[in-house]
Amino acid sequence: MPLLQLEDVEKIYKQGEIEVPALRGMDLTISQGEFTSVFGPSGSGKTTLLNLIGALDKATSGTIRFNGDGLGDFSRDDLAMLRRKEIGFIFQSYNLIPVLTAQENVEFALRIAGGENKKNSCEKARSLLRDVGLAGMEDRRPNELSGGQKQRVAVARALVKEPSLVLADEPTANLDSNTSKEVLGIMLDMNEDLDTTFVFSTHDPMVMDYARRLLELKDGQITQDERRD
Repeated sequence: MPLLQLEDVEKIYKQGEIEVPALRGMDLTISQGEFTSVFGPSGSGKTTLLNLIGALDKATSGTIRFNGDGLGDFSRDDLAMLRRKEIGFIFQSYNLIPVLTAQENVEFALRIAGGENKKNSCEKARSLLRDVGLAGMEDRRPNELSGGQKQRVAVARALVKEPSLVLADEPTANLDSNTSKEVLGIMLDMNEDLDTTFVFSTHDPMVMDYARRLLELKDGQITQDERRD
């Protein structure tokens, strides 16, 4: 069974009396374990697509299925629980909690997902922060970290609960090339070791080079779907 299925999905935003289509009749299937990059010009629908498959927004029409279940049938609480347990998010703006340390930001993702005691949450968070190259920085708050270090915390936070799906919106936008390679390598390792599905939106050729599937969007439609062995 596919992890994600989109069937004739449309998303229309309203600006006063004007309707602005962001996605137009999209059909898309993403299987467990894919490492997919979505690219295209600004306004092509990349972020809208990630928001819909991440259950952050609802389609205007069409069907989106997660592990066979139609998201349109989920209650608000059900969608929140799906995001907490099954989906990790990596945002271009990091979205770290300023008053929490790096470790506490990562632990927080585990606490809201539930099922972990304090000791296990602490150990998992510290282990993953070491894996992303932040050993010794666990007690620093976001304002004490560089952009690359904040992005590593965001990656650790997304991965710590071992989600089925990780969505990353321009994950390398604020990183230098060396840090980008390291962060992408961490995500690729998790993809290979845990069969975690990754979907990126990006303008970065480096991210596209790492991807095993490339989806090009233009005007809210898929214009290219290339798979790589």
